[in-house]
Amino acid sequence: MSSHRRIAHLDMDAFFASVELLHYPELRGQPVVVGGRRVGLPQTRPDGSRQFARLRDYAGRGVVTTSTYEARALGVFSAMGLMKAAQHAPDAILLPASFDAYRDFSRRFKAAVATIAPHIEDRGIDEIYIDLTELPEDSLSLARRIKAAVFAATGLTCSIGITPNKLLAKIASDLDKPDGITILDQDDIPARIWPLPARRINGIGPKAGDKLARLGIATIGELAAAPRELLCRHFGQRSGDWLHRAAHGIDERPLVVEREIKSVSRESTFERDLHPRQDRAELSEIFTALCQRVAADLQQKGYASRTIGIKLRFADFQIVTRDLTLPAATADAAEIRRAAGECLKRIALEQRIRLLGVRASGLQSPHADTAAPLEQPQLPLFG
Repeated sequence: MSSHRRIAHLDMDAFFASVELLHYPELRGQPVVVGGRRVGLPQTRPDGSRQFARLRDYAGRGVVTTSTYEARALGVFSAMGLMKAAQHAPDAILLPASFDAYRDFSRRFKAAVATIAPHIEDRGIDEIYIDLTELPEDSLSLARRIKAAVFAATGLTCSIGITPNKLLAKIASDLDKPDGITILDQDDIPARIWPLPARRINGIGPKAGDKLARLGIATIGELAAAPRELLCRHFGQRSGDWLHRAAHGIDERPLVVEREIKSVSRESTFERDLHPRQDRAELSEIFTALCQRVAADLQQKGYASRTIGIKLRFADFQIVTRDLTLPAATADAAEIRRAAGECLKRIALEQRIRLLGVRASGLQSPHADTAAPLEQPQLPLFG
């Protein structure tokens, strides 16, 4: 199966950091680190320039969410403690994470790709697999068109690997970062794949990598040359077989283009904590907008919801949730808001709110349940 397939893996380049650089273009070319819960936004000086926090000034247990390639060159990588990262790059710029912006840019780049190649497996906020097999264009032209569409939609670059399967495509997309295109077939495996460290195979983690090293296996080529019996003896039959096949670039997994959706949710984290009475009007507006976005998501995906829920995170970081099951499934914004308002009445609103969310679950076809919805008056919110 894999010999005639064309599977692409698209990975956005330093995604979170790249989104931040769109907001702060003066930081391009500098080591920038994103992370830390208590990092403040940049301050504007009287002359209009911005003053940024430096990694050396950070104190706490925060970790690196992402870093620019300039920071990575200094030894700063995702999931590293910020205090440790400061030892490598004390003068690096430190920015807080903006997850709402990252989700927005994620939706944009995926929608742009779908206009060219709609058979997509969503693998996370910054990466997708794309099946190009049935498209008539050659791989290089497709890759260039996809990259151009992503850049037009986001202003960001991505790297693409195109190979006969998902395993090789994942490796290939990382070979010419950033802003790269790598196209490989089975004949390229000895020259391009086998010299790489065995850990570059997605699925070989630290423990397996250490175990392979103890067996004298450091590269993918050495793994490919190892007897299958040796691998099965040390890793078990199933894992040993997989390691042998992976090292030879064999992967028959199909793209999972559609996944069953369990729920739809929208939430908003506020720039400042909002008071349930003093900021009632602002909270009510946000609440209505969240319900409208949930309704729009349901309608776009062709679902209706039987259970509506809300989520609050208070100033002390306590999280409270409430749910309400309806007599009939709905995708109507007004019905969702009424149900969410009922949930809200069951929560004691005695302190400031950091986050507000609305969730729709118990999804089904909108025509599966024809019972009439409850007629309820509009309920006052936040007071």
